[in-house]
Amino acid sequence: MKTFRATKGYRRIVPSLTALVEFEAVARLSSFTFAATELGVTQSAVSRQIRFLEETLAVRLFRRGHRSIELTTEGEALYLVVAESMQKIAGVFDRLATTGVEQRELVLASTAAFSQFRLLPRLANLKKLDPPLQLRLTTQMFTADLRHVEVDVAVRYGDGQWTDGTSTLLFDVEIFPVCSPQFLKENDVPVSLEQLAGMALVESDSTSEGWMDWTEWFHAVGFRPTRLNKVLRCSLYTDAVQAARYGQGIVLGWSRLVDHLLMTGELVRLGVATLTPAESFFVVVPHGRTISPVITQLIEWLRGDPATRD
Repeated sequence: MKTFRATKGYRRIVPSLTALVEFEAVARLSSFTFAATELGVTQSAVSRQIRFLEETLAVRLFRRGHRSIELTTEGEALYLVVAESMQKIAGVFDRLATTGVEQRELVLASTAAFSQFRLLPRLANLKKLDPPLQLRLTTQMFTADLRHVEVDVAVRYGDGQWTDGTSTLLFDVEIFPVCSPQFLKENDVPVSLEQLAGMALVESDSTSEGWMDWTEWFHAVGFRPTRLNKVLRCSLYTDAVQAARYGQGIVLGWSRLVDHLLMTGELVRLGVATLTPAESFFVVVPHGRTISPVITQLIEWLRGDPATRD
């Protein structure tokens, strides 16, 4: 077993690990207030720890503006080392905590649509993983600040620029029209965007869960219809897809979500046009938590192609 010997006790060189933890939070969040909230202490307590570090090192770590702070050159040098070290320590803690014991439950937050169409059809395959993953699913209608909820991993749709966690790209998507086979039998197959605009269209509220509506989609693919035949509007994307499954009309399908329904034949893809949006699906891990091997395993499973049935 390899041993390590320090020429000096680290306590003499690093007088306060607490101060380093609070410094890392302030530097990462660029805010004394946000750091205090994340750490569960007062802002004045955080300020005292930063002042203690600056006095101990005899350097300024932050430049303080009227409503903002930024790291000095010395602060950046310290932050790079502290952040990397804490990431390594957190990774070791995660590995040791799961060695020889039953894997703890991971809390996974997502929209209702992602849960219903992407997760639930594939949950049985979690038992095939080694070691098996244990999940607790929680549905979020709107983006919740991960600093204030008990979540290990969140799946979000957007640009990946969130301030409450570390984002990892899950997958890109395409958006295209889908309908039921029965609807297709009873109606003509649209061969143009103009014809599609006149058919029975079902959509979800674009303010809910971040979904694009028909008007936005048509404009994005380069067509501005004078009229859209919207027969049903749902507050939830899940309801809009279910309505399409029951033959009520055509709905916009997000690949990776409706892939399973396409594979089973419950929905049919209409090839009149396809949009590749700027937004993608991301996995977001709250700040202060490492992307552990277990979370990496979960991300790879989430990326899996449902057509292969894992």
